[in-house]
Amino acid sequence: MTPTIGRTPVAAPPPAVTSLAELYAAHRMALVRLAVLLVDDVASAEDVVQDAFAALSARPTALRDPRAALAYLRTSVVNGARSALRRRRTARGYRPPHDTGPRPPDDHLLLAEEHREVLAALDRLAPRQREVLVLRYWSDLSEAEIAAACGISRGAVKSTASRALDALERILTTPEEER
Repeated sequence: MTPTIGRTPVAAPPPAVTSLAELYAAHRMALVRLAVLLVDDVASAEDVVQDAFAALSARPTALRDPRAALAYLRTSVVNGARSALRRRRTARGYRPPHDTGPRPPDDHLLLAEEHREVLAALDRLAPRQREVLVLRYWSDLSEAEIAAACGISRGAVKSTASRALDALERILTTPEEER
């Protein structure tokens, strides 16, 4: 029998829950219904609820009080639904970059020639300068990682990179006959 106040039915208190599995079994469908009302998509709603339970499972102390765990889940579902809607709105607003049309047939040849010129200019740098530039721009290492790899200070990495870029620019802008 459902408790009532006057003629208005009162929601029964949630059943006592002692584990995540029991909490899942008792409240999953209600949370999915809540999420469906917020995101208007069953698959997204189920994902939001699953993420909420996954987040709760990472917080074992949250299961000590079943009412607090349920409140946490509801809040997590609402926040997850907001995030899903935000992602959906961002995806709908995406406009692909303007297509400039097909590239000229000889474009890859020009790019290959530029690569060869840069590699030849790198060969003309001092060994440490070459190492710092390759580690920074090819291997994408941080200044600290480069310093550790080369056995120099971070300041030396900065100054060596700056000098190497200046030297590389001079080499690349100097006409071939003067090289």
